Amino acid sequence: MIAFKRNFSFIGPALLSAACVILALAATPVVAQETTGEPGSPSATTTIDGRYIPPPPQPFGGSIGLDAKDSTPAWPARVVPPKGAPNILLIMTDDAGYGVSGTFGGVIPTPALDRIASMGLRYTQFHSTALCSPTRAALITGRNHHSVGFGVISEQATGYPGYDSVIGVDNATIGEILKENGYATSWFGKNHNTPAYQYSVAGPFDQWPTGMGFDYFYGFMGGDTSQWQPFLFQNTTPIFPWIGKPGYNLTTDMADEAIDHIKKLNAAAPDQPFFVYYVPGGTHAPHQPTPEWIKKIGDMHLFDKGWNALRDQIFANQKQLGVIPANTQLTPWPDDLPKWDTLDADSKKLFTRQADVFAAYVAYTDHEIGRVIQAVDDLGKLDNTLIIYIEGDNGTSAEGSALGTPSEVITIQGINIPVADQLKFYDVWGSDKTYPHMSVAWSWAFDTPFKWTKQIASHFGGTRQGMAMAWPDRIKDAGGIRTQFHHVIDVVPTILEATGITAPRMVNGIAQKPIEGVSMAYTWDKANANTPSTRTTQYFEMFGNRAIYHDGWIASTTPPQPPWLMGKAAMPDVVNGYNWELYNLNEDYSQANDLAAKMPDKLKEMQELFLVEAAQHQVLPLDNSILERILAPRPSATAGRSIFTYAGKLSGIPTSDAPSILNKSYTITADVEIPQGGGDGMLVTTGGRFGGYGLYLLKGKPVFLYNFVDMARFRWEGQDALAPGKHTIVFDFKSDGPGFGKGGRGVLSVDGKQVADQNIPHTIPIIMPWDETFDVGVDTRTPVDDDDYQIPFAFDGTIDKLTVQLN
Repeated sequence: MIAFKRNFSFIGPALLSAACVILALAATPVVAQETTGEPGSPSATTTIDGRYIPPPPQPFGGSIGLDAKDSTPAWPARVVPPKGAPNILLIMTDDAGYGVSGTFGGVIPTPALDRIASMGLRYTQFHSTALCSPTRAALITGRNHHSVGFGVISEQATGYPGYDSVIGVDNATIGEILKENGYATSWFGKNHNTPAYQYSVAGPFDQWPTGMGFDYFYGFMGGDTSQWQPFLFQNTTPIFPWIGKPGYNLTTDMADEAIDHIKKLNAAAPDQPFFVYYVPGGTHAPHQPTPEWIKKIGDMHLFDKGWNALRDQIFANQKQLGVIPANTQLTPWPDDLPKWDTLDADSKKLFTRQADVFAAYVAYTDHEIGRVIQAVDDLGKLDNTLIIYIEGDNGTSAEGSALGTPSEVITIQGINIPVADQLKFYDVWGSDKTYPHMSVAWSWAFDTPFKWTKQIASHFGGTRQGMAMAWPDRIKDAGGIRTQFHHVIDVVPTILEATGITAPRMVNGIAQKPIEGVSMAYTWDKANANTPSTRTTQYFEMFGNRAIYHDGWIASTTPPQPPWLMGKAAMPDVVNGYNWELYNLNEDYSQANDLAAKMPDKLKEMQELFLVEAAQHQVLPLDNSILERILAPRPSATAGRSIFTYAGKLSGIPTSDAPSILNKSYTITADVEIPQGGGDGMLVTTGGRFGGYGLYLLKGKPVFLYNFVDMARFRWEGQDALAPGKHTIVFDFKSDGPGFGKGGRGVLSVDGKQVADQNIPHTIPIIMPWDETFDVGVDTRTPVDDDDYQIPFAFDGTIDKLTVQLN
C-alpha cells in the first residue's frame, strides 16, 4: 500500500484534460435540419440542430400589411425529432444485484426482462454507482454521479460540489434534451434526485422532474416509500389515491398510470415519439408485494434450502445461461455471516419468509413492467421502441441487518430485532403493518457470483447490474450476449445516437458540461459482439470505498466495515488508511484472485489513475462518514430556526422542512378552541405507524403519544375531557442528552396544570420515517397509534396557534 500526499498537486493537469474535452465538444458538427410540409402551414414540422436548446424563435414566414386581407399568416413549424427516431422506454428497478433475476441466472421469475433479452441483447458487464440517488443522477444525465452533485444520496448531502445533491443547470437531463427536440417526456416512480430539503409544496421546483425536462411526473419522492400508503405526487401536487381503495398497491397503480398515459399520447399525437422513464420502488425496502404474489412465490419453495444452496444454484444457472464466463470462480462466503446449516428452526422459518416476500416483490414488479411493455406492443409501437431494462440501481441491499427486520426504520437507527420478536410479524410480513427488509445473507447470495452488496462501490456485488436492451427495428441479434464493460453514464449517449439528436452545448443560455458516457450502439450488430469496449476507464467511489477500472484491470479498496453495521464502526483514515486489491478482469470475472501483493507497480499505477479521475469528476474531498452526513445541517426553510408557529389545518410538510425534535429538548404549545360536543382530532404530528409522535384529543382528553420506531409507545394522557371553549395544551420534553437517542422527561399540561408526567428511556436517534410528513390539525398518511384513531383524524375544533420551540 502506498501513502498519498494530501495536497493533490496533480489537479491542474486533470482540469486541463477536462478543458480539452470542452474544446472538443465545441467542435461538434452541425446537424442538418429537416423540414416537412408547406412552410407556414399548421402541419409544418422541423427538426433542430440541437446544439442550443431551446432553439431561437423561428422567423416569421408570412407577410404583414395594414389589413389582414392584404397579409399572409404563417405558423412556426412544430419541432419534431429526426425521422425514424424511436420511442424510448427506460426501465430501472431498485436494490437488485446481478443474481436476482431469472434472466441472469437467479431463481426468481422475471418474464418481462426475459422478453427484452430474448428479442434483444443481454449485457453482462454493466455497472451502477453502488447507491440509488447517485446511479439515478448518472443515468439521466450521462455524467458521473459526483460530476452532477450526487456523490451520495440526497439525505446525506454536504456542501461540496460533488456532494450537494444539486444536478445543476449545466447538466441537462436526457428528459430536457429529448423534450426540446420534440419528444413527449414522462417519469413514473421513484424520484431520488431532488434535494431532500426541497420536497415541500413551497419548492423550488427546478430540481423536481417537471423542472428537469419531464412533461409529466407520477411518483414518489425520496429513497423509498410504502407501497400501500405512498408519499406520492402528480407533477408537484401531493395525492392520495389509496384512500377508499382497499388492496391498493403503488406497483400496480404506477403501471396503470403509465399505460393510460401512453395510450393518451398515442390518441392525441400518434406520430410523436415518447420517452418514458419508468422506475418503480421495487425492490427497495419496504418489500410490499400483494398477498397473491407472496402466496405464488411461497408455493414455489425457492428458498427452503437456504442462502448457501441458493448461491450455488444461481452460480450454476449463470454458467448454463452463459452470463458469466465458464472459468468464473464463486467468491468465498464471508466469515461474519452464518451458514444456513448452523441456524435453528425458528431462524430458518423467519429467513425463508423474508426471502419469499422479497422474491414476490421482484416478480410482482417485473409483472407490472411487463404490462407496460405489452401496452406499447398493443399500440403497434414495439418494433420502433428502444427499451433499456436495468435490473437494479445497485447491488442487493444489506440495510436489513444480519437478521432482517419487520421495519427498515428500525435498522436505519442501528437497532436489531431478535428472531423471536420478528416472528410475531410472520403472517403480516409485507403488509401495511410492516416496513420489512431481509437478512443481509440473502442479499449476499443475490449478488452471486460477486462479493459484497449495495453501498460497496469497490466490488461488483455493489455495482454489477443485469441489463437487457431491445429495439426490434434495429437490433437484430435477438438473444445475443454482450460482454463489453459499460456504466450507467453510457445510457444517455446511447439514446442520443439512437435518436439522431445532438448533445447540447447550451441549455437555456447555460453552457453545458460535456457528456461523460460513451454510446453502446456499436455493440448492437452481431459482427461487433466481441469488439473491445469503448469504455476504457471508469472510477467508482461511495463512502470512501473506491475502485478504478482501466483496460481490463480493476484496483479496489477493501471495505473497512460492512454496510449492515450502518456506519457505527470506527473508520480508518480515508486517504491513506485503506488496503487495496488488484484484479485482472480478463481472467477473473468475479474479483476472486487478488494480485496486489504480486504486482505492486501495477497497483500503484491504478491508484494514481484513480486520483486523476477523482480530481476531474469532483470526487474530492473523500469522506467515509455515514451517520454524520445524515445528521449534517443542510439548507432548508428550517435552517437556523428554533421557533415554529402554525394555525388552522395544514399537511404534507416534509420532515426536512419541519421542526426536528430529534436528540433535543422541545416544547409544543397548542392554543385551541373546543366546540360544543366535540374535542377529537390531531393537533400536530410527525411520523406514523413506524415511528413519530402525535399530540391530539381523544374523546376530549389530551394525549401525547411518542412512537419509538414501532418497538414501544410512550403515552401521556389527561384524565378529564376538556370543556368547550379555549384551552392551552403544552407538551414539554427535557432530553437527557446530549447524544443520540437519549431519553428524558415529558410533561403534558392543560391551562397551566400538569396532567401527565413520565420519563422515557430512549428516543428516535437518527431519522424520522421519511415517507411521512409534518401535519397540523390532521394526519394524512398512517396513524402513530392504530388503536387510538385512523386517518385523517381531522381536529373538529379550531387551532388558533400552534408553536414548536426547539431548545
